[in-house]
Amino acid sequence: MVYKPHEFAKLIGKSVSTLRRWDNEGKLRAKRSLGNQRYYDEQDLQKALNLPTKIEDRKTIVYCRVSSRGQLDDLKSQEKAMETYCLNAGISVDEWICEIGGGLNFPRKKFLNLIKGIRLGKVNHLIVAHKDRLVRFGFEFIEEFCHWYGCKLTVVNQVSLSPQQEMVEDLLDLLQN
Repeated sequence: MVYKPHEFAKLIGKSVSTLRRWDNEGKLRAKRSLGNQRYYDEQDLQKALNLPTKIEDRKTIVYCRVSSRGQLDDLKSQEKAMETYCLNAGISVDEWICEIGGGLNFPRKKFLNLIKGIRLGKVNHLIVAHKDRLVRFGFEFIEEFCHWYGCKLTVVNQVSLSPQQEMVEDLLDLLQN
């Protein structure tokens, strides 16, 4: 994929003037088209984000979560559904992360390690059953975060609850924990 300077700057969270300065300093040289227009490619993105240079060095991870130990059967069902999805889609999974913890609770150990792995460029593809299995609130931020670091995020079931249903589920989670 080829990126114009403004697109590339947005992807890596920098300004176009920073890219121009990096080009002049030799830190990250832009490529030039036949019309002498600057552009960047996937290798530049990997370098700017400190991602591994080989895509095959990065993992595909499935993340499954339930809120409490009383939902272990639900966790097993979620894992089985994700396994079926990945097999049918021809996706080879490198790591399965299963966690028990509330979706409102950000400092979940496995969740934070997953986010760190994305930031360090170790995760190529993250697959979850539902948005709320990752986080109850702020999913759009996590989605953007994955995009910044070159991680594809797949939500298998896009069915969304009404705001009232989500609020009830969140309150029940709080009461159970």
